[in-house]
Amino acid sequence: MRSDVLNHTLNISDMKKHNFYAGPSILSEYTIKNTAEAVNDFAGTGLSILEVSHRSKEFVAVMDEAQALVKELLDVPDGYHVLYLGGGASLQFCMAPMNLLRTKAGYLDTGTWASNAIKEARLFGDVEVLASSKDANYNFYPRGYEVPDDLDYLHITTNNTIYGTELREDPDVKMPLVADMSSDIFSRPVDVAKYDLIYAGAQKNLGPAGATLVIVKESALGNVDRAIPTMLDYRTHIKKGAMFNTPPVLPVYSSLMTLRYYKEQGGVKELEKLDLAKAGMLYDAIDGSRMFVGTAEADSRSIMNVTFVMKPEYKELEKEFVDFATARGIMGIKGHRSVGGFRASLYNALPLESVKALIDAMNDFEKQH
Repeated sequence: MRSDVLNHTLNISDMKKHNFYAGPSILSEYTIKNTAEAVNDFAGTGLSILEVSHRSKEFVAVMDEAQALVKELLDVPDGYHVLYLGGGASLQFCMAPMNLLRTKAGYLDTGTWASNAIKEARLFGDVEVLASSKDANYNFYPRGYEVPDDLDYLHITTNNTIYGTELREDPDVKMPLVADMSSDIFSRPVDVAKYDLIYAGAQKNLGPAGATLVIVKESALGNVDRAIPTMLDYRTHIKKGAMFNTPPVLPVYSSLMTLRYYKEQGGVKELEKLDLAKAGMLYDAIDGSRMFVGTAEADSRSIMNVTFVMKPEYKELEKEFVDFATARGIMGIKGHRSVGGFRASLYNALPLESVKALIDAMNDFEKQH
């Protein structure tokens, strides 16, 4: 029975599809294949990864390696801890200020998820929105804003999946940084030493939904006066090696497979080269098109989520193009329901051939109309 399940899973993954979904999103064949094998027989135990104890020596080894590889791939300095928690980035919107906000924090309002983070942080202290691109429908990443000296931290959302904007640098500020890197982590080298906290939902560039990666500086903790519920205190999870309660076992295992794959590819610098190449090709096609136009300002364009629309005179053809692309195996390019248009997510696992397939579809559709 389990062999049948495994074979069915692998057959699905071998189908010729081009997956541009924004999240949950594409995973490497390496990750899918090895995860499917572990669902059938984990580490030679004869049991599925879905049914073994998270305190078994086999799974403890998985957690240890999954933490160690994050430190290796991102060059995490001493004094930081890597955790895999539940609740997604949305839980981190409140967990971060609960643990770090003493009096006042600064936030950049760069999109829907940044706005949600601001709302949660205001439950725990003063929040100053230092800059916002909301009035421009979040089509650029703010720069040149003033940063007060009295902030406990500055919170940024490095990539905005809905609006296709991204900050591909680590801000040079005097106070600690907190960053939501859910959709662009592992797409560029990061100077982790500038941050007190980095968090990322796994379901973009790491693994399936259900795990949240947290990188937290130990000295940043224990400095607030408020009582913190046990489960929401980062120190609880640090003391227990991310095993205070049952972790999201399967997503952590899949994340480990992805991290091994990233290491085999040459690490984050090599991944960045491919990501830049993919995004460059697609943006060139959009800029050269008579039918399509990008929505993000050029100096803020994301290399993870490329957003574009039909020019006004072709607006009524948007649905027809989605159907046209879907018929060619191009999946997930419909824009977020709040903005419409199109969104092509170019996460690390997406091959270059998929970008070429999308460009070919755009060109062929344009020729027809």
